[in-house]
Amino acid sequence: MATIPIIIKHAGKKHNVDLDPTARGEDLKVQMFSLTGVEPDRQTILIKGGKLKDDTDLSKLNAKPNQIFTMIGTASSQASTLVAPAEKLKFVEDMTEAEAAKMEGATPAGLENLGNTCYLNSTLQVLKSIPELQQDLAEYKAAQSGGATLSMLSEMGLGALGASSDLVGSLRDLFKQMSETQGGLAPVVLLNSLRSQYSQFAQKDKSGRRYAQQDAEEAWSQLIQQIRQKVKAGDGAGTSNEAFVDKYMAGRLHSVTRPPEEVGENEPVVEKDETFLKIDCHLSNNEIRHLSEGIKAGLRETLEKRSETLGRDAVYIKESAISRLPKYLTVHMIRFFWKNDIKKKAKILKKVTFPEELDMVEYCTEDLKNRLIPVREKVRNIRKDEQDMERARKRQKLRHKQEEDRKHDQGLKEAEAAPIAKLREKKEKKETKNEAEKAGGGEMDVYKTDEQYEQEKEEALRTAKKELYEVIDPELLADESANKSGLYELRGVVCHQGASADSGHYTSYVKKEARLVDDPKAPGGKRKEEDGKWWYFNDDKVSEVEPERIQTLVGGGEAASALILLYRAIPLPTKEDIETDSVKTTEPEPRKTSRFDRRSRSPSTRGPSEPGRSRSPLASQSPPIHESRRVPNQDPAAAAAAAAAKINADLRARNGVQHVDVPPIRSPAVATPTPPPSSSSATAPKTSTGQSMSKLDGDIYIADGDYIKDIEVNDLRNRYMLTKGSTQKM
Repeated sequence: MATIPIIIKHAGKKHNVDLDPTARGEDLKVQMFSLTGVEPDRQTILIKGGKLKDDTDLSKLNAKPNQIFTMIGTASSQASTLVAPAEKLKFVEDMTEAEAAKMEGATPAGLENLGNTCYLNSTLQVLKSIPELQQDLAEYKAAQSGGATLSMLSEMGLGALGASSDLVGSLRDLFKQMSETQGGLAPVVLLNSLRSQYSQFAQKDKSGRRYAQQDAEEAWSQLIQQIRQKVKAGDGAGTSNEAFVDKYMAGRLHSVTRPPEEVGENEPVVEKDETFLKIDCHLSNNEIRHLSEGIKAGLRETLEKRSETLGRDAVYIKESAISRLPKYLTVHMIRFFWKNDIKKKAKILKKVTFPEELDMVEYCTEDLKNRLIPVREKVRNIRKDEQDMERARKRQKLRHKQEEDRKHDQGLKEAEAAPIAKLREKKEKKETKNEAEKAGGGEMDVYKTDEQYEQEKEEALRTAKKELYEVIDPELLADESANKSGLYELRGVVCHQGASADSGHYTSYVKKEARLVDDPKAPGGKRKEEDGKWWYFNDDKVSEVEPERIQTLVGGGEAASALILLYRAIPLPTKEDIETDSVKTTEPEPRKTSRFDRRSRSPSTRGPSEPGRSRSPLASQSPPIHESRRVPNQDPAAAAAAAAAKINADLRARNGVQHVDVPPIRSPAVATPTPPPSSSSATAPKTSTGQSMSKLDGDIYIADGDYIKDIEVNDLRNRYMLTKGSTQKM
C-alpha cells in the first residue's frame, strides 16, 4: 500500500512524514523520534478522538494527503547522550560466508546424500541441535599421532582422502564446517570413519554396487557411545572428568526382578540400579496408540530364563522406574523388528501419537515423584495464571473500546433533557457494571494502559519465578543437568518414510532456537523469543516449516513416522535469575513529579511546631489561632458536621431565622474556652438582608487540607456536597 504524505507539528516546527497505512502507532512514533529526538514513550500524537496509541492501526486514521497532526512531548536528558555504535554496521552483502552463517535466523547447512546415507544425515542434524554438545566437542582434542591430523587435512581441503580412526574428531570438524556455511556439505570423512569402526555400516546392497540402507537408530547409538567414551563435560575450568553423555543424556533406572510364584521364597527378589541412554517405546502391542502407553509397556518386561529351583526355563517379571531424569531425553519408537519367517526386518506401520510436551513423572520412583510433583504443579499454575491474565486483558480492552465507542456515539447525539439523560446514564452504568461482573471483571477491573499492564505482568512473573525456585528440591538443584520438573519439550525428530527398514528415506526436524530480541526490562537488555517453527532437513535441502507439520509424523501406512524423539527439560529459573530480579526490585525508581502532588485525601498530621507550609488556603488570611484553642487529634467527621452546622446557621440568618445551636469544633474530651474577639468582624461582608456575615472560624480548617474553598451556599445540594467528604471536587 502506498504511503500518505502528512505533516506533524511539534514545538513550532512542521515535519513532513510519509505515513504507512500498514504500520502501527509505535512505528509512526519511531519516525518522529528520528526527526525530533523525542523518545516514543514521551510522545503524544493528537488525532481525531484522542491520542494515538502504540497498537493503533494507522489505516484507521483515514489520513488525507498533507493532513496536519500535532505532537506533544520533550526529549529526556538521556536523548542528548546518544552516541554512534562502537561496532561499525555491516551489511549482509559484505559478510563472509562464515559470518553470514552465524547470523541469527540463518538457514543451517544441509548434508549431501552419498548413496543411502540419509540415515546418517538425519541423525547428525538432530545431534547438532544440542548446544552443549557443540561446545564440548569444540574443546575435544584427540591423542597425538605421527601423521597429518584430520583437522590439518580438512584445512587443506584434503579431508576426504581417507578414513580417520578418530570418529569423534571427524564429528567435531564436521560440526565446525556446518556452522560456517549455509550450503550443503559432503560428510565424507565422518562416513568413512564410521564404516571403518563399525563394519555393519559398510555393507553392500543386493546388487553389490552400492552401500545398503541402514537403521538411523543404530547410527545414533554408535555415535552416542563414541561421544560418551571421549568427550568430557565442560565445567568452565577444563578440569571435569565426567563424560558429557553421562551428565546431559544419561538417566538412571531402579529395577526390581521378581521370580515366578511357584518358586516361593527359594529365590530372592533382585533389585538393581542401572544407567539408560534412551527410553524404548514398544509398539508391538496392537492396543498401543500413544507414546505414554509404549513407555509404560517398555518399563515392564517379561524375561524367560532358567530357574535353578524349578530346573527349567521360567518367566520372570522385571519392573523398572526412573530414579534420575537427564536434561536431554532420547525416546526410541521401536518400529523395526526381526521377522523369523522372512529373515529380515519389518516395520510397524500403525499410527502412534506423541506429545510436544512430555510428562515423565508417572514413570519415576516414589521418591523422585515427591520431588518433581510440587515443581510440575507450580509450573502449570504459573502457565494458567499467565493465560488468565492474557484473557482478562483481552476482555478488558474489548470493554474499554466498547465504552469509548459508546461515549463517542453519545457525544454525537442531540442534547436531551437533564433529568432524562441522568436517569438513562445511571441505568447504563448499572448495566455496564453488571456485564463486567458477569464477564469476570468485577468492580475492581479498572482499565490499565499497556505500560501498566506490562509492569503488573512483569512483577507477577518475577514473584512467580521466585516461588517456583523455592519449591525445587535442594538435591535436584545440586544436579544442574538433571530435569527438576519432570516436563520435557520436543526439540528434534528423526523420521522414516517407507514400508521396510531396508528401504525408504530418512529425514529430520529440528526446532528453531529462540532468537534474541531487545527488551530493556530483561537482564542484559535482551530476552529470548521463539516463533514455534521448525527446520526440515531432507539431506542437503533445508526449509522452514510450521509446527503443525510435526503432528503429521505419527505414521500410518508408508507415511513419514517418527523413529527417534529428542526431548529437552523445560527451562526453570536459576539462582542467578532470582538474584538478578532481586537487584532490579531493590533499585529505587525515580519519583515522578505531578501537578497533583500538593493535594492530599487525608487530614494533615503536622503539629503547630512542625516545619512546612500551611495546608489551609486561608492560613494567610485567617487570624492566628490561640494556643488554647488548638485541638489535638481532631475528628474529621466532627469537623465536617460542625462546618455544616455553621453554614446552616448563616443560611438561616440570611432568611431572618435565628439558629444559635451551633456546636463548636471540639473534641469531646477537650473543654471549650471562650474565643477571643475577632478583628475581622468590622470588615465582614454584608448579607442580602443587610446583616453582617462573619468569616468562618479558622478552626474548621484545621483538618480539612486543600479541599477548602469559600463558596456561596445557595441550595440544599451544595450543602450536602460540602459535608459529603474530603474528596469534594472543586
